[in-house]
Amino acid sequence: MAGIIENKDGQIAIDLRVVEEYAGHATMDCFGIVGMSAINVRDGVAKLLKGDSLRRGVTVQMDEAGDLIITFRIIVAYGVSIRAVVNNLSSNVKYQVEDFTGMKVKAINVYVDGVRVID
Repeated sequence: MAGIIENKDGQIAIDLRVVEEYAGHATMDCFGIVGMSAINVRDGVAKLLKGDSLRRGVTVQMDEAGDLIITFRIIVAYGVSIRAVVNNLSSNVKYQVEDFTGMKVKAINVYVDGVRVID
């Protein structure tokens, strides 16, 4: 599925996987986030994802109006305020994705799957 943006010259189609990748990288710029996570369905254990796997911790959906709904699964650093990290993530990613795509972000859902001590 792709987001379609209309302008005077025609249409721009943005694949939602591109938005997922961009949002994953924007997330890693936020203070207090160790990485993205993926849940092992068999064991129910969160696994820390690094580098090129950032998109796997992000899901982007589009509602009927064409607005984006972004869901993150993250692992935060030990000792930081989870509320502050999530608020920072939400505002930072919302701004960056809207600026990058020109599409409206309707909602950002964040699941904190774990806490890690940073070396």
